[in-house]
Amino acid sequence: MASQRVGLDLIAPEMYGPMLRRLALAAVGLGVGVGVLVAVVVSWPAGVVAGCVLGMPTAGYALAVRRRRMWLAGTVIEARTLLGRRRLDIARASGVEMLVFPGRLSRIALRVTAAGRTQTVPLAMYTDAGSGRELHILGLRKLADALSAGELAAAVSLSGLLVGQLRAEARDAGLEERPLYRAVQLVRARDIAQPVLLSDSDIADLNRDKAP
Repeated sequence: MASQRVGLDLIAPEMYGPMLRRLALAAVGLGVGVGVLVAVVVSWPAGVVAGCVLGMPTAGYALAVRRRRMWLAGTVIEARTLLGRRRLDIARASGVEMLVFPGRLSRIALRVTAAGRTQTVPLAMYTDAGSGRELHILGLRKLADALSAGELAAAVSLSGLLVGQLRAEARDAGLEERPLYRAVQLVRARDIAQPVLLSDSDIADLNRDKAP
């Protein structure tokens, strides 16, 4: 029996799909308008080039983001991109890491490497004002299970961190009590602008400090 697929998108595609579609159409329309104007003033070849240069990058980016999706089936991550699909088994991972991208909108993500492939799974994002968005409970639960199925000590430790996050969410704890938010705060306190890879001791501290 096939495992049920669980979405791992931090923001549901249904929320931004219409906006991206409008952006793509607007970019194409702008490109066509400028292309026609340049064609009239200069030449048709120049108009075609100008229209493509102006409209295609934005439209292509919007369509690529709209197509991008990520699921977890059992221990296997399946990611869909503009160019195809990628599959990666967390249980067979050769490396698992947690990354924090500090900034006014800070992001925290899980990075998994297996069979020479790497996939990053967004877990949460938080603003300086103390608000944010976190991966839904079922996604966190399935990720924790998949990590615990592996043989890496780091995977088991990160699984414990996600379980601590689930427990905090279950009792509706404030952000200060949630391991993912505290991980972001840990990096912000270091005043580093570049993405930070949390060390084993960082993860151990976050697991040790989590509320019962």
